[in-house]
Amino acid sequence: MADNTAKKVGGQKRSWFKGLRAEFSKVVWPTKKTLARQTVAVVAISIFLGALITIVDTLIQYGLDFILVR
Repeated sequence: MADNTAKKVGGQKRSWFKGLRAEFSKVVWPTKKTLARQTVAVVAISIFLGALITIVDTLIQYGLDFILVR
């Protein structure tokens, strides 16, 4: 009986990996050119937003310092 359970578990694992492999074969992977363009876009937007947040934070800090110190 225990031997049967071990076979079922092993079969389930193999079945799961077969399903995983089938799903990965359905994925449409991007080309290197598309991946490079999207990576550049994400990095550029991240740098822009980081700079924008820094500027807004600095302005708010100066504004609060001006109000609280005076």
